[in-house]
Amino acid sequence: MVWLLHSKVNDFSKMKNGIRICLAMLMVFNLASAQNNKKKMEKETVVAITTDYGVIKVQLYNQTPKHRDNFIKLAKEGTLNGTLFHRVIKGFMIQGGDPDSKNAKPGQMLGSGDVGYTIPAEFVDSLNHIKGALSAARTENPTKASSGCQFYIVQGKPATDAELNSNETRLGIKYTAANREAYKTLGGTPFLDMNYTVFGHIVEGLDILDKIANEPTAPGDRPLKDIKMTVKVIE
Repeated sequence: MVWLLHSKVNDFSKMKNGIRICLAMLMVFNLASAQNNKKKMEKETVVAITTDYGVIKVQLYNQTPKHRDNFIKLAKEGTLNGTLFHRVIKGFMIQGGDPDSKNAKPGQMLGSGDVGYTIPAEFVDSLNHIKGALSAARTENPTKASSGCQFYIVQGKPATDAELNSNETRLGIKYTAANREAYKTLGGTPFLDMNYTVFGHIVEGLDILDKIANEPTAPGDRPLKDIKMTVKVIE
């Protein structure tokens, strides 16, 4: 009788342990699933900007969702296909996305075209104008809202600690050690930080950026040779 009671107690104890193990495994599975879903949600979209000089692959930041979603929309709709890099300044940036540039005549001034709406500014302290940054162009406006279609890619030049220190004081920001080092070695345009929205960066094709930036230009900074683009979401 005592043995039978002991056996039942053992069986009950084993059953409880089994339940605990199952629950623990379920918790681990749910945690892993949540982490995988989070990683999927955090995955950043990559867009290919194809030119006669080669392909520039740009990763869009999730921290700037309005600009990210708008650029994806423009790419999927083909709005930017056939537009030019209409403003090129060596050591500064290359700018494109003006719808009026699609059928522009030689020598025609460009840069005023739009798609009829703007995007609210999305400034993030850690998203800086380091070489390869994809940023939104804009007109002068009090809220610093971005153009719905025009953008630029930063080439820039190496910055000094003095410049970066001055920016930190003026803007009330703190550069990360990595961004500070990138500014000093790779280069960029730190004076544009917190003034124009940065919403992506080049992950492949910095050499293509340099090739385009080196093209000779006419007065008004339009390249003498038309540099057309197609823009496509690739992942």
